[in-house]
Amino acid sequence: MQKVTLPTFPVAGGCQCGKVRYTLKAPPLTLYCCHCTECQRQSASAFGMSMRVRLADTEVTGHVARYVRPADRGSPFLGDFCPACGVRLIHRRDAYGQEVSLKAGTLDDTFWLVPAGHIWARSKQAWVTFGADEIVHERQPESFDGLKARWREMTMARLR
Repeated sequence: MQKVTLPTFPVAGGCQCGKVRYTLKAPPLTLYCCHCTECQRQSASAFGMSMRVRLADTEVTGHVARYVRPADRGSPFLGDFCPACGVRLIHRRDAYGQEVSLKAGTLDDTFWLVPAGHIWARSKQAWVTFGADEIVHERQPESFDGLKARWREMTMARLR
């Protein structure tokens, strides 16, 4: 398991054109790679990186638009994005409660990003491999507790 040195918080990020910016005031609860086909399309890559954060720890400035689609199970899936450049910034569902998934690649500085695990591995690209000690979920996990616990081990962070 790779250890992670967290930056000093707050940290900032935003969309490609700069019209939407955000500040993350506290460390994320976890960081993971999502290999679902939606994240592949949205990121134009093999996976998306998501940070589970508390909504109260996130301050967004600028106007965001929202994409809504039905989820495989449970409440609809919401994606907040910049209407000018189209960059997706936040994913949320009612089932997440007061937590949201912040798209990690939108941070200004990404040097410290190391995922605690992987979700939707059944949709991964054929060339993607996982280490024997990595947390891997074939689908959406019922709970993110395991990924959060691994993140705490990796960061040695005291998360509220």
